[in-house]
Formats: sequence, C-alpha cells, structure tokens
Amino acid sequence: MSHPAIIQPDAIRDADDSSYPGSRELHGIGANFGQHFGLQRLGIHHELLPPGRRTSRPHAEADEEEFVYVLSGAPDVWLDGELHRLQPGEAVGFPAGTGLAHTFINNTDEMVTLLVVGEKVPGCRVHYPLHPDYNQTIGERHWTPPARPLGPHDGLPDALRANPVD
Repeated sequence: MSHPAIIQPDAIRDADDSSYPGSRELHGIGANFGQHFGLQRLGIHHELLPPGRRTSRPHAEADEEEFVYVLSGAPDVWLDGELHRLQPGEAVGFPAGTGLAHTFINNTDEMVTLLVVGEKVPGCRVHYPLHPDYNQTIGERHWTPPARPLGPHDGLPDALRANPVD
C-alpha cells in the first residue's frame, strides 16, 4: 500500500477540456500536484501537451515567478514572438514583472510532458500581448508590462494556424 503523500499524475489528471472562455482551442492536460497536496504557496503541474497544442495564449505575469522543465518531447517555447526548440532536460524560468511573454507549443507529432512550477498569488496580474480584447475582459487582473519588442511569430501552433478552431 502506498502512502497518501505519494501520487501518480494520472491519478489526478484533469479532463481534456482546458480552454479560454469563448474559445474551442484545447490546451494542455494538467495534473495539479499543488492542489492535490494542499500546497498554499506553490503551484505545481505535470502537464501533457498533445501534438498541435499550446499551453496557453502568450502571456506575462506581473506577480508570479514561473519555472518549466521539459520531461519529454521537444516543445517550442515562444518568447516575445520568437520560437526556441527545447529538448528533454532543458528548463525555462520567468521572473515576475519582467514582461517576458511566453507559451509552450507542441509542433511535433509526439506528446510533450512538462513540469510547471510557480507561485500561487491570488489575483495575479497578467498581460496577453497578442490578445488586447482578452486583456479588457480580465479587468483589474490586466497589467501593463514594461515595453518589450515582439518578434514575428503569431503564437499559434502550426496545426492550429492551418485549421483554426475559433
């Protein structure tokens, strides 16, 4: 018998239905370790990112630090409009308040697995540089980051660009 402080991610995996309000685009499939263990200050997710999906719309947080470690697969990390291919064992960190906009995109035919760790900050302020309309809908949670130039990439997975869902 296992101890209650030990869990496999598949035992707490969320349904495959993560999307933004009003959008049919599916994102990653998470297992929320932080919530399962009742952690108050850390958010820890084991994230499955199927081919053709991204973890979120490109965004930057004002108040939360975030760390992402690639467990398997070869995702692209979108950083301020530029793509960078990652390999298992590579990590990316996002200090709070820098305005570094990011998302992870799976443009491969293989599943990507990520370990995502961040602070739990109630009401964390966020900015979506490619979605000004969405920034307006989040009200006081919207934050205006320091000015940063954006590269040419539109933040979409190749498969979504070829076959839009919204």
